[in-house]
Amino acid sequence: MTTTRLSIVIPALNEAETIGDLIDHLNTMAKHPNLLEIIVVDGGSTDDTIALAKAKKTTVVTSPKGRAKQMNTGAYIANSNILYFLHADSFPPEHYDDLILAEVAKNNGAGCFRMRFDSNHWWLRLASWFTKFSWRACRGGDQSQFITTQLFKQLGGFDEKFIVYEDNDLINKLYAINEFVVINKILTTSARRYRENGTWKLQYHYLAIYLKKWMGASAAELNDYYKRKIA
Repeated sequence: MTTTRLSIVIPALNEAETIGDLIDHLNTMAKHPNLLEIIVVDGGSTDDTIALAKAKKTTVVTSPKGRAKQMNTGAYIANSNILYFLHADSFPPEHYDDLILAEVAKNNGAGCFRMRFDSNHWWLRLASWFTKFSWRACRGGDQSQFITTQLFKQLGGFDEKFIVYEDNDLINKLYAINEFVVINKILTTSARRYRENGTWKLQYHYLAIYLKKWMGASAAELNDYYKRKIA
């Protein structure tokens, strides 16, 4: 019997458009697909997300809505000592599993990939280019995130008070202990939120959330801003 070497946790909510393609991509692009554990954590989808994920023979569980809650739920049932948190519209590079395992073998307990949007908008191309740098300001959940289970538990997992900024909150904690690496391979993520909301409008609100947190805003204040301006 094989041993799971990487547990992929995908929080989902009405992701029927991408979830099947993503699971196929994960299996096709992995170097060791038989050593993967794919966990889809559904937050109350009203479309075919659950049925499509189950058809791909993945582990599907339900959770209260909210990415932090959903990702913690997936992490709790994972069977690997390495967790990989992935948005349902983000597609990692070839042999992503081996690349992550290689970093952990070098005692890098957490990190992400470089990223590019599936858009030719000049600003999104520029923002994508900056993700190759290790600067904290260049990080975000769309880049995906791997972390050892031990380190994840040590930091208390995702803070469920957040409905937005949950990825960045954990990343901040990792940077504070100098425990983060950027893998120099490109993950492709959807620019659909920018297309739906307008590139400049959405970028402005994301920057406002970042600055509000830097100035000491609470999770509740960030959540309220997100609900009013973006959600």
